[in-house]
Amino acid sequence: MAEENIFLFVPNLIGYARIVLALVSFYLMPCCPGPAVFCYLLSALLDAFDGHAARALNQGTKFGAMLDMLTDRCATMCLLVNLALLYPSYTFLFQLSMCLDMASHWLHLHSSMMKGATSHKTIDLSGNPILRLYYTSRPVLFFMCMGNELFFCLLYVIYYIEEPQVWLQWLLGVCSVVCVLKSGISLLHLITASRNMAAIDVADREGERSKAQ
Repeated sequence: MAEENIFLFVPNLIGYARIVLALVSFYLMPCCPGPAVFCYLLSALLDAFDGHAARALNQGTKFGAMLDMLTDRCATMCLLVNLALLYPSYTFLFQLSMCLDMASHWLHLHSSMMKGATSHKTIDLSGNPILRLYYTSRPVLFFMCMGNELFFCLLYVIYYIEEPQVWLQWLLGVCSVVCVLKSGISLLHLITASRNMAAIDVADREGERSKAQ
């Protein structure tokens, strides 16, 4: 039987398409806000499809989980870098957002993998109820992620509009609430993942002491 090529699994091919769209978006951000936002949001939207493909085709992999997480984090980080250039007085807040997003998701994924999970979206159902709802309800996960991304995209687009329409400002306000909630969830990620890592360390140290005895 021929060895499977993980890199050519359908979810990972979708992941590569997301990367290409994100790179095109980054290239266009300094000059073309419309096409840049279109490519960015399309890349974010495809995140839902690679998960469906992985489940439907039984092609969920650790590589795909890492690719998915890193694409999300890098895309958001690059958009925030651009926002820091457009809104220099808010640079510190954008920096905090980037640090919290990267640190929480990386530590959460790493601790999940060490506990034997195949994805950062696989959690212990006996854990935090907020994280349990966030990761087990796909509508909640989709709403929170898209609301967060839409907030940053609206900040980017509105910068280029001299007089934004009222509905855009209202939508920005609603999405800002989602963004704050998402940041709170990221903080929970960080705390929960830190506790998981500490528990793994305790178990490892106890195992080493048992062997020494």
